Amino acid sequence: MAEFKPTMMDPPIESLLDKVDSKYTLVSLAAKRAREVNSYFNQLGEGLGSIVPPQVTSISRKPLSIALEEVAAGKITYHRPAEEKVGEAPPAL
Repeated sequence: MAEFKPTMMDPPIESLLDKVDSKYTLVSLAAKRAREVNSYFNQLGEGLGSIVPPQVTSISRKPLSIALEEVAAGKITYHRPAEEKVGEAPPAL
């Protein structure tokens, strides 16, 4: 029987797209989080501790793979700000 080995497509893209509203959101979210994970690993020796560590246990050493696993696990979410209508005045203070 064949043994399952994680590949570049683990987690599957289809399961990742279920967590976000579009593939563009997925790319932006994963890229931003991958940069944060990379910064975390780079500052480990300095003892700063200001960046959130990876939220999932992963066998991968690549920041983007770790970020995608976090999205699949539901640990990383996003918030889309409300859009303002064109021509509408800003709220009065």
